[in-house]
Amino acid sequence: MMAMTLDGFVARKDHALDWLMKLDTEGEDHGFTEFQGSIDVIVMGTGSYKTILGFDEWVYQKPVVVLSKSLTDSDVPGHLKEKVEISQLSPDELMAEFKKRGYDRVYVDGGAIIRSFLRAGHIADMKVTIVPVLIGEGIRMFGELDKDIDLELLDVTPFKSGLVDMRYKVS
Repeated sequence: MMAMTLDGFVARKDHALDWLMKLDTEGEDHGFTEFQGSIDVIVMGTGSYKTILGFDEWVYQKPVVVLSKSLTDSDVPGHLKEKVEISQLSPDELMAEFKKRGYDRVYVDGGAIIRSFLRAGHIADMKVTIVPVLIGEGIRMFGELDKDIDLELLDVTPFKSGLVDMRYKVS
């Protein structure tokens, strides 16, 4: 579940999400709460983690694993110690660890992390919300891949705000 500009970016180069906050989506249910109820754990990268730390409140109810080569457990604020862990495992190693923990459904968040999990074959389905804005440059959701990844469109939901939710199954 990720939002992306029409030109394919998930954030500005500095990880800013100001473009995402410009639209009035009041009264629209994009399914975030329901989605969080359907997952076991969240995986994100350093940039996404630092961006979310800047929000007024922690938005996640499920455990969060931050894949990072630069962060350590000391970079997790005290109030999040029971909710966030730092890991340097590869996607394959992390998925094996999740299996041991009984985690089946993993929410992968952040451009580079999504690409690494796609390359490793660990993305089964995805919901992409297209935001009607062009920002010209930033952090791409999708980039270079070793091979084509075929997708099957499951459904499309347009909203009054101009956002469009698309759900895909990875073939």
